[in-house]
Amino acid sequence: MASDAVSGKGDYDGTRPPPSRLVTAAALVKRVVSPFLDTIVPPLCLACHAPLASHDALCSGCWSDIDFIRPPLCDRLGLPLSYDSGAGTLSALAVAEPPVYGRARAVARHTGAMRQLIHDLKFRDRQDARRLFGRWLAEAGRELIAEADVLVPVPVHRMKLLRRRFNQAALLADELARLTGRPSAPLALERRRKTATQLGLTREQRRTNVSRAFAVPDRRDPLVRGRRVLLVDDVITTGATISAATAALLDAGAANVDVLALALVTDTTGTVQA
Repeated sequence: MASDAVSGKGDYDGTRPPPSRLVTAAALVKRVVSPFLDTIVPPLCLACHAPLASHDALCSGCWSDIDFIRPPLCDRLGLPLSYDSGAGTLSALAVAEPPVYGRARAVARHTGAMRQLIHDLKFRDRQDARRLFGRWLAEAGRELIAEADVLVPVPVHRMKLLRRRFNQAALLADELARLTGRPSAPLALERRRKTATQLGLTREQRRTNVSRAFAVPDRRDPLVRGRRVLLVDDVITTGATISAATAALLDAGAANVDVLALALVTDTTGTVQA
């Protein structure tokens, strides 16, 4: 991201000094208790588990292994571009296939330590990186968040939710809501049709697989109608899932839908992989 403070490089824990010289009781208790808690649960790198001086951070080696997405970007797809041709630049893919959503942004490429962190979250129930994820998302999506009325996570089917016990996109949206003050509506969108895994499918197969899989329940309609929605997910691959989810939100009357994710699957030439 723009700085080591935001990215989580080294031992940075994302805290800031209090705005006044008054030390609150909570801050005082934290200062006294933290050393004892660190003895019981020592701070470790969230990726490689090397010892650190503070929690919710990465070591310098793992931080360097994350390929953060920085400008210049495609204004619509959020793809990294090889050169800057000014504000509002579109990639060839965005021109050829304009997305149904407004704009998409992601923190980093889905490679290296970022891929490991996301897999730990999704498949190993490792939620200890949620605070770091929230800070990254808040920075990468700053412009989108400023214009959003509500955060809506991409839902998982109820059967998968029973097996996994949590929705990683909802966890990310909740953390982002905590940091930004934007409301999160985890029940605004439903995944009504159970779909096959997207892994190994072509772009067209992915689109067919998730077509009309999402819907806004009638009773949740007021949560999105006329509102600017920021759709939150963990990974954007071909864009099929977020496009299907966006279509459902627009059908329910959302004024606009932008997308924010932790990671984006790209190749080195700035195009989304199939």
